[in-house]
Amino acid sequence: MNLLSLENVPALQDEVRALAEQRDAVILAHNYQVPEVQDVAHFVGDSLGLSRAAARADQGTIVFCGVHFMAETASVLAPEKTVLIPDLDAGCSLADSITADELRAWKAQHPGAIVVMYVNTSAEVKAETDYCCTSSNAVAVVEHILREHGPDTEILFGPDMWLGAYVEQRIGRRMRVWSGECHVHAGIRPADIEATRAAHPGADFLIHPECGCSTSVMEYVAHGDVDSTGVHMLSTGGMLDYAKSAEPGKTAIVATETGMLHPLRMAAPDTEFIAANEAASCRYMKMITLPKLRDALLERRHEVRVPAAIAARARVPIERMVAIG
Repeated sequence: MNLLSLENVPALQDEVRALAEQRDAVILAHNYQVPEVQDVAHFVGDSLGLSRAAARADQGTIVFCGVHFMAETASVLAPEKTVLIPDLDAGCSLADSITADELRAWKAQHPGAIVVMYVNTSAEVKAETDYCCTSSNAVAVVEHILREHGPDTEILFGPDMWLGAYVEQRIGRRMRVWSGECHVHAGIRPADIEATRAAHPGADFLIHPECGCSTSVMEYVAHGDVDSTGVHMLSTGGMLDYAKSAEPGKTAIVATETGMLHPLRMAAPDTEFIAANEAASCRYMKMITLPKLRDALLERRHEVRVPAAIAARARVPIERMVAIG
């Protein structure tokens, strides 16, 4: 595999920008993309924020630098646009942990239950879902359901078992939780966090609640397995706000996928941001490269289009989630 040299990155970025202009395309990049892709994107953010950007975009083509379920969500919310992904193999281990057939079988075992699925799922799974959620609003979504449908409502929650356990702890009752996880957050453990914090005494500890990769850490904090002193559970915007207002010379440990370090360091070059676990890198996110982005624009390759019938059903739980906030 040919690696990009430092010399040809700027030229390739210029080519990508020119192609985007020529192709009437907007480039969306997730926070966990490689830095050179983030730097060329029109918008950088989390999956839901980028989907909203896709729906608002004036351009007729969206190039989604993220993983497949995110491009699907953009297609669901912007069905009139052409959605491209630079690598069709950029999947998600968490999204792959439950299929539509598995969810239908689970629902059949619990008739009348309300289904809540993390946004990290396929469009087909969303089409079988009552409410979607993110890590930051999962508790609010479940509390809304209990208010609307009654405190004894049976809830099927998935696919992230760590987020499910966190929600159960917060609401003080059990749900039926699917046994799924993402390969990145599975590697973030209390021992790693405690060792990093011990090596940097006095550092703040930032957890990104909208990232499935940090839901295990949220669970550890909730149960006291990780010291809560200096812990900040922040959305992407909250992390960036933290960076912009951080005192020069401040140190912060970041418990999420390591790609998030790039926008934080760009926002606050005088603040030291340290990964809680350097191994917390999503190999699927890193499959998107500048040459693949260039080729997607040049050849309009790898279109992601959700069939209309599935998109119509998948849009319902997404819109319910957005309405709750």
